[in-house]
Amino acid sequence: MKHQKSINSDHVRRRNVPSPENEQVSKRLTELITPAVWAQQAYYRQLGMRARILTLPLMVAAVLTLIWRQVPSVCELARMLNRQDLLWAKATKVSRQALAQRFLEFPASMFERVLQDLLPQLKLRWQQRTSRPLPEGVSYALSHFEHIWTADGSTLEALFRKLDSLSAVPKGQLAGKICTVIELTSRLPVKIWFHENPYSNDCNFVEDLLNLATAKTLLILDRGFYDFVFFANLIAQQVDFITRLKSNASMEVVKILSSNYRVRDRLINLGTDSEGNPLLKLRLVEIRVGKVWYSYVTSVLNPEILPPYVVADLYRRRWRIEEAFNLVKRLLGLSYLWTGSINGVKLQVWATWLVYAVLLDLGDAVADELALPFDRISLEMVFRGLYHFHHAYSQGQTTDPVKYLSAPSNRDLGVVKAVRKKKGKPLPQLDLSPYPVAIADLDSISSQQFSCLKKSDFSSLYK
Repeated sequence: MKHQKSINSDHVRRRNVPSPENEQVSKRLTELITPAVWAQQAYYRQLGMRARILTLPLMVAAVLTLIWRQVPSVCELARMLNRQDLLWAKATKVSRQALAQRFLEFPASMFERVLQDLLPQLKLRWQQRTSRPLPEGVSYALSHFEHIWTADGSTLEALFRKLDSLSAVPKGQLAGKICTVIELTSRLPVKIWFHENPYSNDCNFVEDLLNLATAKTLLILDRGFYDFVFFANLIAQQVDFITRLKSNASMEVVKILSSNYRVRDRLINLGTDSEGNPLLKLRLVEIRVGKVWYSYVTSVLNPEILPPYVVADLYRRRWRIEEAFNLVKRLLGLSYLWTGSINGVKLQVWATWLVYAVLLDLGDAVADELALPFDRISLEMVFRGLYHFHHAYSQGQTTDPVKYLSAPSNRDLGVVKAVRKKKGKPLPQLDLSPYPVAIADLDSISSQQFSCLKKSDFSSLYK
């Protein structure tokens, strides 16, 4: 029997032509990005980059066009640049070889600096939108923390070896690893780091995280960052965290805060040193879903600051960074690396996250227009919906992509996600009580204790 050759689906190029250019979309990109580009002109000259045809503004415009319009190759990009304006850059005669060489040599740090200059502007635009509500758990946590961040690492895909310079590279060699920190409220990237070693552990980024995080910051981390010394250093910097507990963790229960058949909230000593002394005093929150108990540990010891169900809800939202990786890799093409040079890979990394930030701003504007939580908006369908906006715009039916994507008549575009329901009923509200009470525990409560309970303490009874 003949076996089919295995294919990496991430390396399959399913498009043959670029997506169409749209005047309104280009105008939006130009207004957002050009101030950050022009702000880098002094740094560009400081690097000794002489004036040439492929200048800083033109290269940024070309790379963003390559990603945003899903241009299939650098060859096609050269053809487009020879014949049409790309965003704010005018049509320029340039050879394919010159453009390809420029991708290998152009400083990737320029795109990183443009991204870092753009993020404060996007954060301000996010703050000015007040119609779309924040999730309950996030809103509650923001009353105690200035920042809520989540971090994770992701390995880049294998190199293609299409260049002569890569002919000696072993087949299947991965391109490196990135670690990204995003803000859980706006979902904007905060910082991105790149390591050449694709097999490096997430713990190799802990020093970067320690240097980045400041007091009153809450970090949502997966078990890739599970390190007691790292946890102790975060606590020393007044940075709090939430992570999952390992199954083989050695711990000692110090105090029981809540305990019933649905939730267990306890203070624990976690880990021991060589002399048997406890290393960390943390809080263990366990939530039962069906027949399964999910365990979380946090440095926030006071349940008044982070109630048990808020801890679980915030950790559940850590998945937003996985969604971000999925978008930049699968939708925006970071899984298809243009070049094998380290500089070229970095250039693509920063440029792709730059496009992601702009797409995020557009999706948030749609959520604000609809007065819906941002969780209800599909960024992938926002991106794909711009194709339909282009045709409506060319026929004179609309001029605003936000109005078009949020119009009730265009709900079939899938921009708004369907509401998830459980057995035909809407999902219940989040229990914000610091000491949840289950109905099975009411018989053991004295009349005096019962009279002291708040209304929020009974919210879990009606879920």
